[in-house]
Amino acid sequence: MTLPDKPPVAILDFGTNTTRLLITDGDAVEVRAHRVTGIGRGLGRTGRLNETGVERVLEAVTEFNSLILKNGVKKIRAVATSAARDAENRDDLFKPVSEILSHELELLSGEEEARYGFLGATKGLPPDGGPFLVLDIGGGSTEFAYGTVSPEMYRSVDMGSVRFTEQFLISDPPKPEELSGAIQVARLHLDDIDREQTLMGRANSLVGVAGTITTIAAIEIGLEKYDPLVIDRFVLTRKAAEDVFRTLATEALEQRKYNPGLEPARADVIVAGCCILVAVMRHWEIEECLVRESDLLDGLAAELLEHG
Repeated sequence: MTLPDKPPVAILDFGTNTTRLLITDGDAVEVRAHRVTGIGRGLGRTGRLNETGVERVLEAVTEFNSLILKNGVKKIRAVATSAARDAENRDDLFKPVSEILSHELELLSGEEEARYGFLGATKGLPPDGGPFLVLDIGGGSTEFAYGTVSPEMYRSVDMGSVRFTEQFLISDPPKPEELSGAIQVARLHLDDIDREQTLMGRANSLVGVAGTITTIAAIEIGLEKYDPLVIDRFVLTRKAAEDVFRTLATEALEQRKYNPGLEPARADVIVAGCCILVAVMRHWEIEECLVRESDLLDGLAAELLEHG
């Protein structure tokens, strides 16, 4: 007698720049979708979620909800991250999203975000490659998680592609002093980690997840059409990351959009994301980054499938 298939679960992540969906049963079913929604644009100046971004989120959630219903999902977990943590008007997002999904949207702490990101990113990696440092460069924050089989320490830092773009990269293309300013501030954050969580910078392997790092990998490969199977487990060298950074940072926005592998909606914030990745690799003298498609969403999904 064969046991019935486990019904799929749905995970939704409402980030500073991107809204994402994963539907999975941990085996045969896997549906991924994302929309660049930009709820955190202007947050540093206003302290509020972007109204147009929230409208885009509600459109995306309505679309995602139809996929959830179509796939017979029984359990949902919906989380909001950095922008929602900082915004005074997060209820403008939480109430309508919760109504559309018929499920409460929850606020995830930076530490929880880092922990789940580690669980997703290291799924399927042989432990003898560890200890791993999982790096998740988001729009509003960057998460670091260190460990081998499970995360032993984690850290969330207020630096991200949207946050740094709005703080530092004012010109188009950015001026050299703007770029060096962003990198210097990133390295000051890394100095703090060195003082307080020394082991993080001594990991055996750097594992990179989320849109900034997968995009840099796609640009390095020159992917005309994004293919997660090509991106997952791609080894991004420090030299390649520096080359992509140099190319994108010297192009004006309208020119930058035409790079193969770069989603046009990310073109205005990708240089700041590059600043953070390059700062990390330079600071800890890391020569390679293993790029993963599995991340926070997968960590949350694994827990929901296992425990409900």
